[in-house]
Amino acid sequence: MARVVVDVMLKPEILDPQGQAVANALPRLGVSDVSSVRIGRRIEIEFTGEADLDRVREIADKLLANPVIEDFTIHEVADEPVPAGDPS
Repeated sequence: MARVVVDVMLKPEILDPQGQAVANALPRLGVSDVSSVRIGRRIEIEFTGEADLDRVREIADKLLANPVIEDFTIHEVADEPVPAGDPS
């Protein structure tokens, strides 16, 4: 089984109001050394066999990202460790 991650982010020239809201809230948490925050999406796709990265690129371009305002990156991942805070 293969797993592919697609990260989708707004293009740098596109205003990110959600990221700005987070950046504006950080000083209230005592964090003052962050100059910018951008918010994106991470999509994980698991294949039953080998991953076809050209096919994933087509899926991302036609379904997962809006190419007018978003960029995406694709990478295959091996078994990743369980994230911190996950009880499993």
